[in-house]
Amino acid sequence: MIQELIEIIDNEESALRELLSLFEIQYKMIMEKDVFGLEGLVDKMNECNKKIAAHEVSRRQLIGKKSIKDILNDFNDEKLNASYERIQKTLKDVTLQKETNEMLLKQQIMFNNQMLNIMNPNREMKTYNSYGNLRR
Repeated sequence: MIQELIEIIDNEESALRELLSLFEIQYKMIMEKDVFGLEGLVDKMNECNKKIAAHEVSRRQLIGKKSIKDILNDFNDEKLNASYERIQKTLKDVTLQKETNEMLLKQQIMFNNQMLNIMNPNREMKTYNSYGNLRR
């Protein structure tokens, strides 16, 4: 059982590394403003997410309702601990890169909205509401 679990965790970690590389490619495309490249990257990311989910399902089928930390404590296997530490580090890296990309995309969207407002301002007459604020 331990060897199977180590193998599943290692497979999941390699799939997460693949996802991390896709996020790094996405970052470069965001910085270069390559919209069509970003669109083409979506299918690859979805496939990678499916691989990760399949590994996760097989891991859950193997260990049942026990948590991975309980298994680490029960067996105290060096290889299992090393695999778990590697996958935790990879997960942190993936999360950080994903959040960075999301933040950059939000900044670009806000910039685009501001530019659109400058180019096409709202020409309606602004009036005050009962609170003294401008109605838009």
